Amino acid sequence: MTTITNKEQVDFSKSESLVPVIIQNEQTLEVLMLGYMNAEAFEKTQKEGKVTFFSRSKNRLWTKGEESGNFLWVKSIHIDCDRDTILIKVKPEGPTCHTGSRSCFKTDFNQNFIFELENIITDRYENPVEGSYINKMRNKGLHKIAQKVGEEGVETVIAALVENKKDLINEASDLVFHLLFLLKEKKLTIQDIALNLAERHKG
Repeated sequence: MTTITNKEQVDFSKSESLVPVIIQNEQTLEVLMLGYMNAEAFEKTQKEGKVTFFSRSKNRLWTKGEESGNFLWVKSIHIDCDRDTILIKVKPEGPTCHTGSRSCFKTDFNQNFIFELENIITDRYENPVEGSYINKMRNKGLHKIAQKVGEEGVETVIAALVENKKDLINEASDLVFHLLFLLKEKKLTIQDIALNLAERHKG
């Protein structure tokens, strides 16, 4: 967890000692909610590793999840250039919104599902499910997983050449899934690929 050891780095002198706090899913990058912190809430958040706000309606410190158990576990903390807004990337435990929704903003999630799929694959590695596809493929070894990526790549090319949109989407989906699977088997992530692409773009 990234911490800001000196709370003086945040300017709490504005807006009655409260600063807005943006909560973002560390894995999917989805914005989950907006809350407010005073210096005490900020210090408590860093100390305990889970997000605590200052509730304006309750007029007290409020740890997200204190009643529901849906805590927001801090992964990193960032302060904006004016030192009056905080961005916290978290690992959410359960839905963030009190309505039961994943995000208080109810944003579309489909473009972020690839990140979630990476999480699902990781979970299958850490908590194997007997008879699951991933478990069966892992038992067959790296060569079989890599071979499957090649097969799906060829099928994606064929679907593209025959100009069948539905088949192309299905085959491309299979390819992305198996590529994520292969990356996990080799202990790599989407972030590794993104960082490499960013470096190549700079060149």
